[in-house]
Amino acid sequence: MRFIISLLLTGLVIALASYIIPGVQVAGFGWAIVTGLVIGFVNAVIGGILRLFTFPLNWLTFGLVSFIITVLMVMLSDSIMGSKFDVSGFWAAALFAVVVALLEMILGRIGGEKSAR
Repeated sequence: MRFIISLLLTGLVIALASYIIPGVQVAGFGWAIVTGLVIGFVNAVIGGILRLFTFPLNWLTFGLVSFIITVLMVMLSDSIMGSKFDVSGFWAAALFAVVVALLEMILGRIGGEKSAR
């Protein structure tokens, strides 16, 4: 049940971010959920491998390389999704990544996370 709620909230966050940011478009709420799944999968698999190889550089740049990898994974998700998810360029993808992270942080604070006691 928690996974379904998390999936719906991620879809909501992606839909809101695409509404706020010019240059980012999602075909609908259902496609926003699919986009969240694709971004999460691509970021976990390919982004994880890239982060492993760039760890020393990431450490030297205080995480900037990790952020750039996340932006590149959003752009890769754009090319995978075709016309259902469209990002106009690097800066739109960077702003999208920041807004999605902020909105998910806000929703996480509002919803509260149960501690394992």
